[in-house]
Amino acid sequence: MLNIAVINGGRGASSIIPDLIRQTDLHVTSIVNAYDDGKSTGEIRRFFHMLGPSDIRKVQELMLPQESTLYSEILKLFRYRFPLNCSNKEAVKKIQNFVCGFDNELIDLKLASERIRINIKVFLRCFLDFIKSIEDLNQIKFNFSDCSIMNCIYAGAYIYFKRDLEQATLFLGQLFGLRGHVLATSNENKNLVALRANGEMLYSESEIVELRSNVKIERIFLIDKTVNKSRFEKLSIDQKRYYLNSHHCNVPVSSSVIDAIKHSNIIIYAPGTQHSSLYPSYLSSGLAESIADNKNALKVFITNIGADYETPTYKASDYILGAYRYLSLSDNRKYQMDEFFDFNLINKSNLKNDETYVKFDEEVLNDLPVRLLLENFESTKFPGKHDGLKVISKILELYNQRALTICN
Repeated sequence: MLNIAVINGGRGASSIIPDLIRQTDLHVTSIVNAYDDGKSTGEIRRFFHMLGPSDIRKVQELMLPQESTLYSEILKLFRYRFPLNCSNKEAVKKIQNFVCGFDNELIDLKLASERIRINIKVFLRCFLDFIKSIEDLNQIKFNFSDCSIMNCIYAGAYIYFKRDLEQATLFLGQLFGLRGHVLATSNENKNLVALRANGEMLYSESEIVELRSNVKIERIFLIDKTVNKSRFEKLSIDQKRYYLNSHHCNVPVSSSVIDAIKHSNIIIYAPGTQHSSLYPSYLSSGLAESIADNKNALKVFITNIGADYETPTYKASDYILGAYRYLSLSDNRKYQMDEFFDFNLINKSNLKNDETYVKFDEEVLNDLPVRLLLENFESTKFPGKHDGLKVISKILELYNQRALTICN
């Protein structure tokens, strides 16, 4: 059994993880940060003062066992969101009726597994009790508009497990029989912000995600509290840099993540959005050290095929150089690039090749101490996306070649 650690950030991993977990001889651990603060996740974070469960939920959804007779109903549970016009009273009543046994269905779902049904009732009761206490204290109402029911379940589990997000995540993974593990990089509730090269500030993860501009992000930061926008905008760019650098938190990576990296045979850096999803994970103190200290693992970096909104001008080299930069920023140790990466997988497109595709800047990449693999890794069904089976087959081929070389 090979241990695979995937450092991922949302959509990019959706083309890889399903094909990984189909391999019966692989144990897959997905490592993802939880700084998302958009939509219903933002409401959960404001009420519960916790990290956001949405990216954890999305990756766990990818790991649901499709061969299970419960798959369709659990998938519906993971994907259900309350309507945009759903009132607090209406949503609370729907959840209360299920929790108290007045209604056997939750969101028109019977939940055939008694074990799943009982545990979800416990977590939703915790959720309702907690939001009521906050509503009574602060005279505000929880906004259920477009809210994921699974986010409510995660929040209730978080309270049930004494505000331990990792324990809640692992329990829910066991409850749903996932084909792998998902670990948040850290349990510390921090806020993700970014400074752009022109001095403009992005005050939240959701603002980074929604960015539509060619102006580069200079750097991301993790801070304890959000800043006062009206006052902060009056500062010079040097004053902003000083404030953010002096308030940036060295967030320690969880011990479980360190353990997963330590025992990994293969470490995969998945494609995806950089500043909102991947770079915050790389910043976790202790992650870079654990990767560098695992001398036996095969370490593979997968470059994006298409540009995204956060990095519209990135060339292929910018992706791996950005990863190296943020991993190096995580502590005071001086790392060499080849301590993090053995291979850089870059797509050679056989489909379309327009301005939306990441440009292969060969001269820069050839100067880096990382072996290049330029091949067709693109899905024919979904142009611009990776074909997971092609990627995984190549990575396992590289691992087996390396193992054979060591044996000889």
